[in-house]
Amino acid sequence: MVTVAPNILVVEDDRETRALIAKYLRSNACNVMTANDGREMVRAMTEHRVDLVILDVMLPGEDGLSLCRKIRSESQIPIIMLTARGEDVDRILGLEMGADDYLPKPFNPRELLARINAVLRRQAAAQTVSAANGATTLTFLGWRIDFRLRELRNPAGARVAMTSAEFDLLRTFCERPGRVLSRDSLLDLTQGRNAGSFERSIDVLVSRIRRKIEPDPQDATMIKTVRSGGYMFTPAVDPIAIPADSPS
Repeated sequence: MVTVAPNILVVEDDRETRALIAKYLRSNACNVMTANDGREMVRAMTEHRVDLVILDVMLPGEDGLSLCRKIRSESQIPIIMLTARGEDVDRILGLEMGADDYLPKPFNPRELLARINAVLRRQAAAQTVSAANGATTLTFLGWRIDFRLRELRNPAGARVAMTSAEFDLLRTFCERPGRVLSRDSLLDLTQGRNAGSFERSIDVLVSRIRRKIEPDPQDATMIKTVRSGGYMFTPAVDPIAIPADSPS
């Protein structure tokens, strides 16, 4: 459970739904601001610190998917999308635009709160990891990935051979634990949309990495496939300092 009261911005044009969400979250130690549309959302985010945005897909004027893309182009504020129909297309588009999670209507307010706390925990973990510099090694489940030396070591300390593309993809996962990453975003983060890059290449690389780090590659638990969404790296990731004279 998040211990510091987060500042939540609820962007929802239905007055009753907006009021119910705000009331429930306030009763559970959240600071809540509300907005009816994109214009009010921008004003609230300009005037106040916002820790997380709850964003409805169907809004008057600029829709939630477009607003999600706009937020993500400017910041890493967590976003939970609300979809009226719960259709796959809304969920997929929301994840592609950079949403951290989604929830179809109607929903239980308790589930919304649980998802808020989960997303904020993941963000806190990711921020801790992103604070690491090039001389920092990350660890997960006993594994160790060193960005400076570009090497991976298993829990026994043995170096695991990896291609450059495999290393870059695993590094991307380790820097964003617990977050759904679409194939498109993984391509952008690892290959920069180089000529010849295509979504299937991500699947091939994930399969190769799984064979090297998963206890059972056929039943992956570390790099999970998210149906119609992409992939999620599930282990907790921690940064550790490696001495400058550490052997290579």
